[in-house]
Amino acid sequence: MLDRNTAKAEQKRNERAARSSLFSSPSVYKKTGTAIGILLTLFFFILPIIQLLLLSFRGEEGFTLGIYSELFRQDRFWNTLKSTFVIVLGSTVLSLVMGLCAAWFMAYTDIKHKRLLHLLILLSFVLPSYVLTLSWSSFMGSQGLMASFLQLFNPDAKPWSMYSTGGIIFVMGIHHFPLVYMFTTGVLKKIPRDLEWAAKAGGAGRVKTFVKITLPLALPGITAGGLLVFLASLDNFGIPAFLGSPVNISVLSTLIYEEIIGFGPSAFARGASLSVILGLVAIAGTWLQWLSVRKSKTSDTIMMDEEPRYFLGKHRAWISSLIWIGLIGITIVPLFSMVSLSLRSSYGGGFSLQGLTLDNYKYILFENSKIWQAITNSLMLSLFTLLACLIIGTLFAYVRVRKPSRLNKAAELAISIPYTLPGIVFALSMILVWMEPIPGWNPGIYGTVTILFIAYICRFLILQIRAGVTAFMQIDASMEEAARVSGAGMFTKWRTILLPLLLPGLLSGALLVFLTALTELTVSALLYSSGSQTIGVTIFSFEQAGDTLYSTALSSLIVFLIIIGAGLLQLIQYLSRRKGVRL
Repeated sequence: MLDRNTAKAEQKRNERAARSSLFSSPSVYKKTGTAIGILLTLFFFILPIIQLLLLSFRGEEGFTLGIYSELFRQDRFWNTLKSTFVIVLGSTVLSLVMGLCAAWFMAYTDIKHKRLLHLLILLSFVLPSYVLTLSWSSFMGSQGLMASFLQLFNPDAKPWSMYSTGGIIFVMGIHHFPLVYMFTTGVLKKIPRDLEWAAKAGGAGRVKTFVKITLPLALPGITAGGLLVFLASLDNFGIPAFLGSPVNISVLSTLIYEEIIGFGPSAFARGASLSVILGLVAIAGTWLQWLSVRKSKTSDTIMMDEEPRYFLGKHRAWISSLIWIGLIGITIVPLFSMVSLSLRSSYGGGFSLQGLTLDNYKYILFENSKIWQAITNSLMLSLFTLLACLIIGTLFAYVRVRKPSRLNKAAELAISIPYTLPGIVFALSMILVWMEPIPGWNPGIYGTVTILFIAYICRFLILQIRAGVTAFMQIDASMEEAARVSGAGMFTKWRTILLPLLLPGLLSGALLVFLTALTELTVSALLYSSGSQTIGVTIFSFEQAGDTLYSTALSSLIVFLIIIGAGLLQLIQYLSRRKGVRL
């Protein structure tokens, strides 16, 4: 009897040990973590898009296409669609021409000071679109430097107005042309010069060689850059809002904004329908761009040829001067005009050394508490977004590289959706989700800084993931295996091996997230509320109210912060090169 009881007690202990072992096994933790990750991805990245789609088809009697049919009957919709097409196409063509010319000179000629020229080319894209817009509207305005210059020859002369379709196309084109330049330069350098030599040996001149040999081989990179410009122009809210809204020129992004802030009975439904149309165009463009990038990467194994292929000879000096003047003219001169305008005591006063004042900066920094609160909000949001994206993005990138699977590949695709969609579309989807995430439950997040924080993380997380993936791919997995064999635990492995090697790449991605979040406008324009204004929203509000002196002063501070951030990025890259880590 005693033996039987002992056996039963032993059996129960074994069963409890088995259950304990089952629930403490790594497989259970892995499955639990995977399930939580799937739920979070669905909730934060997929549910907002589903909510947006459902609202666009929801009527008083259930599922309906009535909202779309009503839109298609409105002249305003078709006029907006036409303006969007003209502006996006025009700015894309301008960016293609400028980007291709810049890439050809930088890749093929012996032009001087290429490193400085490269930074100057990127400057017009690094600057937030609304800052570049303000700089050009200041430069070409009635009180700008261009007006003062023209009046030296003709007192009645007036500069070209930026508040026009042509002005929007011009500013958008010079803002986005570095995208074409970046995609095309590498492709041009990988084209074998033997093919060009063969064409020249066959009697083809430089122009014919470029048209018959260089251009077709570089077409995948040019197309990829052009489609990226198309998507960036479609997404852009700041330029058409600053230059188009005052003269009643609307594009799809600004029309969605106007519908939502109108607070009509069907404002959200109409905004959702417009967002679906804009989102579908963006997704189609993204797919085409991905195909182009995929084709352009077929020659990734070919080494870049950094040596010049064309020597400018006696023309080198004037061509270099012309390029420098052109680049300074589209970036530095308008910025100088904006800064000079911000130092004036009144908008109507002409520029003079006696009339310079710091009163506008004093007002925005010390006399208006709401502006300082906006600066604080942007800095805190950017910092917390940086930290959250750095931690989450790094961990996800590690899993994505070291343990690739269809599941984490699909998760990466889902995480990229908020950044792929136009910002105004994503902002509306966030409103729809966080007003009532679960039927009957309102967490009170909409209308607070918290929704901006969530939106920033969702939108910019993919930037950190891409930087993390690039960094992890440059570290051989055998180093981790050697650490594990040597008895190093997970914490020791990260602290002594991974982080020292990954840090430059991870910090570059984190700094990009910080600067992008700091200067963000499109998402914030729909999601902010009283007390949660950001820098971009404050500048937009000043410009709408006609307070140009304050908007230019705050924009000048933004430029100063960007210069500091760019300097830190260059320092990180310099230190990483010294350590032999390629970013």
